[in-house]
Order: sequence, then C-alpha cells, then structure tokens
Amino acid sequence: MRLLFLGDMVGKTGRKAVWDRLPGLISDLRLDFVIVNGENAAGGFGITETIFQETINAGADVVTTGNHVWDQKDAIIFADRHEQFLRPANYPAGTPGRGSSIHYARNGARVLVANIMGRVFMHPELDDPFKAGEDILGACQLKDQVDAIVFDFHAEATSEKQAFGHFVDGRASLVVGTHTHVPTADCQILNGGTAYMSDAGMCGDYDSSLGMDKEEPLSRFVSKMNKSRFEAATGPATICGVGVDISDRTGLAEKIAPLRLGPRLSETVPDFWL
Repeated sequence: MRLLFLGDMVGKTGRKAVWDRLPGLISDLRLDFVIVNGENAAGGFGITETIFQETINAGADVVTTGNHVWDQKDAIIFADRHEQFLRPANYPAGTPGRGSSIHYARNGARVLVANIMGRVFMHPELDDPFKAGEDILGACQLKDQVDAIVFDFHAEATSEKQAFGHFVDGRASLVVGTHTHVPTADCQILNGGTAYMSDAGMCGDYDSSLGMDKEEPLSRFVSKMNKSRFEAATGPATICGVGVDISDRTGLAEKIAPLRLGPRLSETVPDFWL
C-alpha cells in the first residue's frame, strides 16, 4: 500500500496548494491513501466544515488535527458528523468527535488512523498519550482487524514523539509528528518495522514564521509586545509531508521518504514512487 501524509495546512495559501496539487499526486504517484493535518487551515487557526469537506473532495481520506482543533466553533458542531475528521484521542471523555477511525484505501486495504496529542510543553492536563495509544492498539491490532495503522502524534517535544514511535514500534505502520511546522530530516524505519518522522512540516508559505506573516512574530521577539494579531502568510505555499510504502503482507513499512513541493524548500518526491 502506498500512503501519503501531508503536514499542517496553514491558511488559505496552504490549503489551496493542497487542493490544487493533491488530485494530480494521487494519480501520478498511484497513492492508495492520503491523510492531511488540517488544524491550521482556517486563517492559521482551526478548521471549518467547508474547508474539511473541500480537503476530502480533493482526495484526502482522513483529516487530522491537534491543539487548534476547536479554534473555529464550527468544528465543535461538525466533529460528530464525519468519521473522516479526527481530533486527538486523548482529549477527555465526552469531547465531541473521535480520535481514531478505520477506512478503506483505494486498493481495498483497511487503514486505522489515530490522532494523539503530546503533553510535554503543551497540555499536561490531557490524558496520557501512551495509554491512549495502547488502548487503540489493544482494540485493533495490525494484520488482525486492519492492514495498516497510522498515528499522527501532534506534539511539541521531539523526545516525546520519538518515545511514542519506539513505544508502538512493530505494532503500527507509521508514526508521524505534526505541530512544529518544520520538516525534520529523520525519516527512518525503526527496528520493529514502523516508519517514523518527527515532523512532517507544514503546507504553507515558508517565507514566514511557522506559516504566520513574519512581521508580528518578529516584532514580539524584539519588543516583547503584542502589536497586532497573528495573520497567516499569503505567499506561494510549499507542500510538505512524507510518503510510505507499506507491506501488504505484514502491514509494516518497507520504504519511507519526505515529500516537498513548492518554491521555498528543495523539492523532493520519494524516489521509489517515480
């Protein structure tokens, strides 16, 4: 199975780049399954139902989120309506929506996608992300109920992301980090066969500060004062993510490599897809 994960869409320029490029990527690269993190898609803060639906229409099979999931109040209303929309699984019981779901890939494979949020430097009040992952894997095991398992681990600390990757190694197909909006150079297959990348990066304007227009963040660092609100940068977007080939026999990763398309970062497409 051939799977593509795209990092956080940031603002209009990021989501438009994904919508415009994704149908061609699915066709040209013969993708079986696509996951997109959409938590910054609405002006850099949250996601609306319209944006979610446009992302699905463009070819995404699942849209994951993170700490900005509820920034647009619309999400609280539509979260329960769409199985393809995920919020972190370790939110408290009773939170709208779901943290994991099972879907069929284009090749007929069953794919479990789970969204979990880290606690280090973020939200220590959340439920234990490792217990949440264990509960998900305990209820749905690789090559038993499903053919592939993917975790979007939305977290600040790379140490927490790496620890989670090792925690589920051999029991998941892919663990990919989101949230920091910077693509890391540590694509690898762990000892047990789980593909791993600390952060997929963002789909947005990289002439920015994490997808935000750079003037206000720079001003805050220099002056220690808030002069205006953050606004999503509007320049040409670069799409960032990671591609994985998953064994139909074991459900574990066979190959992993970053994907970057756009004007700011050096373009790369997994060579095993070409």
